[in-house]
Parts: sequence; C-alpha cells; structure tokens
Amino acid sequence: MSEPVLEIRGLSKNYGKTRALHNLDLQISKGQIFGLLGPNGSGKTTTLGIVMGVINRSGGDFCWFNQTNQTKARLRIGSILEQPSFYHYLSAEDNLKVVCAIKKTSTRRIDQVLDRVDLLHRKKDPFKTYSLGMKQRLAIASALISNPEVMILDEPTNGLDPQGIAEMRDLIKELAGDNRTIILASHLLDEVQKICSHFAVLRNGKKIYQGGVGDLDTENILIELRSVNSDLLDQVLRESQMIIKFNRHLDIFEVQLKETVSIDEFHQYLIGKGVILNLLRPQPNKLEKKFLQVLKDGGDA
Repeated sequence: MSEPVLEIRGLSKNYGKTRALHNLDLQISKGQIFGLLGPNGSGKTTTLGIVMGVINRSGGDFCWFNQTNQTKARLRIGSILEQPSFYHYLSAEDNLKVVCAIKKTSTRRIDQVLDRVDLLHRKKDPFKTYSLGMKQRLAIASALISNPEVMILDEPTNGLDPQGIAEMRDLIKELAGDNRTIILASHLLDEVQKICSHFAVLRNGKKIYQGGVGDLDTENILIELRSVNSDLLDQVLRESQMIIKFNRHLDIFEVQLKETVSIDEFHQYLIGKGVILNLLRPQPNKLEKKFLQVLKDGGDA
C-alpha cells in the first residue's frame, strides 16, 4: 500500500447541538487525487478546515505524514479553503510577494508558479482586471509558492464557465503529475469523476462510501434507446461494432457504447441504417448511480 499522507480517525465536530461531522475515518495516500464528494452542508469544508488547523475539532484525531508535530507537517501543504483575499490594486506579482512575506518564504519562485498557472504574461496587471478563472489560478499559484507536497482545494471550479472548468481540471492533473497529492472537495459528480483517482462520499457529516474512481468503470457511455421498429433496432445492434453490449427490455434497449464512440456518432450510425428513434436517453454512469444510491440509503454501500 502507498505511503499514507493523511490519516483521520473518528473525527467529529459539533456546533452547539448541530453535528457537522460524526466519527469520520479516512486515509489518503501519497500521489492520489482524492475527492471529498457530497452535497452542500455534508461536512467537506469542515473536514478540510480541521485538518488544516483553522477549525477546532470536537473529537477524534488526524495525522499528517505520520508526524507528531502537526504544525511542522502543515508547512508541507498548500491550501485554498475559501475565496483567497488578494489586494485588488496590486499586480499578481506584488500579491504573491505579500503571500511570501506572510509565509516567510523566498520570492524566487514567483515567476515559476505564475508560469505554471499561465499568468506570467499578466504578472504586472492589477488583480481587479482578472477574470474569475484567472483569480482562481492566482489562488493556485499562492498555494504553490512554497512548493508543497500536498494541495488542498475546496470547490476549485466553483463559479467557473465551461472553459474555466476545463482549464482548472487540466491544471490540477498537471500538479498531481509532479508526484504531488491533491485533496479536493466538490459537490460535482462530473468533476470528481474526471479529475480524481479516489473519492469518499459524505452525507450529514458521515462517510457513507469510499473507493477508487477506476473501480467504477466510468469510461463507457450507457444509453437507453427505443425505435418505431424494435426488430430492426435489435438487428442493427447485434451487427454493430460500436457497442460493447446491449440488453432489451420489451421495447427499451439499454446500450453500452465503446469508449471511443460518442452518442452523436452512434446516433448518426443508426440513422444511416434506417433506424428511427423516438427515445435516446443517456443513463447515469456508475459513479453517479453509486452516489445517488448511497445518498438514498444513507449508509455504507
């Protein structure tokens, strides 16, 4: 088993009579991109705040890097827990100089981290002129300034447009490629599926599932089809090289496409074969099904 980066044992947090976190056990290993997945209010941000020492725990314990000195261990971590506060009239470069002064670290990596988040060409521009995506990337740069072994990101794509989400996703994968461990919190299934290697689902402060994204075989698309000519559709599916398998339930066909085949491409193929559809409905992938099922059950899956 890989070297543990973070171990959480029986972690709990109460706000008066409200229990935000209940007896959480979790282990995150070196090199993982680990997602804390759950709806708003499930305990994700509370968990990250506790392990970063900004929220006091009510019970339980946690340990970074198997070290007894957790204050020293946290120097090896870069985190973005809330919307970072930058000076609007300062440039990206000058804002990072302020960050370096606060963290008591050298300014020599400023150009390097700005280049890493594709902001080097804008380093002299005031923060107030940045788009939301650029502001998010500057926040990543501020967390990278001390070259941390672990990055903690709380809802890193929140509020971004589709292009910004894709850029942030690619950046996170690049950072993980440096043998860096990434821990991120998100309520977006698609984000966790496309970015993370492992994940845990939280609900009402409890862990209700933990596993590897790869174990769920999320690559293949599942769709439901119905045609005005069910027998023709059946015949075409049996002859098709674009699918892995299909199941027929009366006039509904459940079809699993090959990884390289898109829904639009397959639909055009059916049209070319003379198949007229009156239903084409993508089905939730296995991660989404698991997520929805464990939320419904409210217990371990």
